[in-house]
Amino acid sequence: MIKKAIILSFTFFALSLYTLYTANKIAPEVAKKNNPVVLELFTSQGCSSCPPADALLDQVKSDYPEEVIALSYHVDYWNYIGWEDPFSDHAFTEKQKAYAHKFDQRNIYTPQMVVNGKEHFVGSNRLILQSKIQEHTFDSSAKLVEICETTLSDGVLSFTYNFITAPDQKWIRALLVIDERETMVNRGENRNRKLKNSNIVVAEKRTDLRLRKNEVSLKVPDLVQQNDGLTLVVIVENQDRDILGAAQKRIVR
Repeated sequence: MIKKAIILSFTFFALSLYTLYTANKIAPEVAKKNNPVVLELFTSQGCSSCPPADALLDQVKSDYPEEVIALSYHVDYWNYIGWEDPFSDHAFTEKQKAYAHKFDQRNIYTPQMVVNGKEHFVGSNRLILQSKIQEHTFDSSAKLVEICETTLSDGVLSFTYNFITAPDQKWIRALLVIDERETMVNRGENRNRKLKNSNIVVAEKRTDLRLRKNEVSLKVPDLVQQNDGLTLVVIVENQDRDILGAAQKRIVR
């Protein structure tokens, strides 16, 4: 009787340790079969609260290269303070406003992190981010889309894609992303700081799937430098901007 109790206690202890371990770790063998979690960080080099969120996004990019697609959108409403963010785009401000309308927000803010287009929080909150990555990884459906052939010619990136699972939704987003860039900020709230930004979105196109075949092209903007590492990201979403699937692929130049 005593031996049985010891064995049961040891078994319970082992299971508890395993549960604790898996609760704090994303299982790559599960994630690779599923759609990656898409993180969209709205940020600005003119915002003093943004560098911690930028650093956190960079860490997530390194820690979860298969499980997460991390994206950095630079908005333009901080530019008036004195520093014009070279990656800022008014289209990204409008994109954030569209999310605000979806989430019933009265105001937009930075740094804001949006997870799979479904929920948001302050982008520098490490604990919430870790929790949401785990939650959305294990809730993810089977992989939906893959990127096939890519061609870069005369400043235009063209590519084809293929659906692994037939989509019920009608929208696809194509994004061109700079892997990372360091900028010396001379004015504004972050003056005299060298900032590192990762996975910077520099071009984006949203396409109605009913209007095209499985081929899309993106113009490479002039701000892309020859030594920049580039990644192509494809996102499938519904009319409400819920992200249902995504894929990414390095661009060889």
